[in-house]
Amino acid sequence: MKKLFIDTLGCQMNKSDTERIIGILSHFDYSTTENEDEADLFIVNTCAIRQLSTDKAYSRLGNWGRIKKEKKQKNLSLPKIAICGCVAQLEKENLLKKFPQVDLVFGTRNIYQLPKLLQEIEEKRICATSDEPIEENEYNIARTESINAWLPIMEGCDNFCSYCVVPYTRGRERSRTIEAIVKEAKQILNDGFKEITLLGQNVDSYGKNLENGENFAKLLKALDNLEGKFRIRFTSSYPTDITDEVIEVVKNSSKICECFHIPMQSGNNRILKLMNRRYNVDEYSKIVQKIRTNIKNVAITSDFIAGFPSETEEEFNDTLKIIDELQLDYSNTAAYSPRPFTPAGKMTDKFIPDEEKKKRLQILNEKVKEATLKSNEKYIGETLEVLIDSVKDGVYQGRAGNNKVVHLKDDKQYKIGDFVNAKIERVSTWCCFGKSV
Repeated sequence: MKKLFIDTLGCQMNKSDTERIIGILSHFDYSTTENEDEADLFIVNTCAIRQLSTDKAYSRLGNWGRIKKEKKQKNLSLPKIAICGCVAQLEKENLLKKFPQVDLVFGTRNIYQLPKLLQEIEEKRICATSDEPIEENEYNIARTESINAWLPIMEGCDNFCSYCVVPYTRGRERSRTIEAIVKEAKQILNDGFKEITLLGQNVDSYGKNLENGENFAKLLKALDNLEGKFRIRFTSSYPTDITDEVIEVVKNSSKICECFHIPMQSGNNRILKLMNRRYNVDEYSKIVQKIRTNIKNVAITSDFIAGFPSETEEEFNDTLKIIDELQLDYSNTAAYSPRPFTPAGKMTDKFIPDEEKKKRLQILNEKVKEATLKSNEKYIGETLEVLIDSVKDGVYQGRAGNNKVVHLKDDKQYKIGDFVNAKIERVSTWCCFGKSV
């Protein structure tokens, strides 16, 4: 068999795409390897959300180019080098010009063309970055061994936030049918997975491009009605697309996790407007309050950007305040990174100096740690259902439905994939410690 070395950068959607790529290539005599020296095909699946991720991808291409050059000097068979994902979709033919060692550039909507493209690069270098999605084929999906499986329900985004490159790399919103999603979910459960995470750049807008009235609430109901003991998660949510119907479905569900990831990005109204976010602080706060009022033990997590162009220190402090006011359970953070094609990326006269961005990011991270510890402390004495996902030195680790990491140490024996009720006895910043009951 031929050997594939694939490196995946970025989000869960990229990880899901990689599972599909490996599955597709398994039909064409490829198996994966972790040894770069024996690879016949290199693929880097890229993320363009920040410059650091792009730089990492380019570094991989440089390393692989050196391997290719060394093999050429020794008259050995030369590996093929490919780049895919968001950077490929964004940069297109420019990558063939920048990196002469690259044989194939393929975009986010060209994955199912891969077998044909690999044949074509035997004759010439290829760039395939379609603006329209290529129809899916019935290939295997090489899912990572885990209790959790990724399940994309839609792709693309119509929001065009001023800092975000996703609409330019993933395109406009496109939803799969409920029938196709349920079919894949059944296969996931048949394969023994205990948790399904629904993926989309904005899952709550699922179905808007479909003509039969399908929406996210209906999809959740359909999945919740599947037989068996398992969990359903979803990410990410756009604040104003979270409907009362979705909240009600999660509240009454037996399988959907009580966890909402709702990126806020800033706690200041002027910055939110510059970001082209379609809500203000008060509207976001009311959505959070509505969810907390309706769903017991719910966790609400968020994303925040430090140092957006023209952000003042006072406006940055508004973000720190809102994390406390909303009692957010956890937040992802990043310093602002200018991206090509975006309106914010053109605000060069408003850029915050790198040192100031780093300072604000550090302060923001400390606030997130403080908020996460406070969130965990609320569960001391509470009993949470934990899905065991690993064991080491007699200590079991798993996650509660609200995504709290829980460590269990007692005399009982559990298997990975078991559901265990645990009473929380103490906590740290990043996890809870409990005992089964």
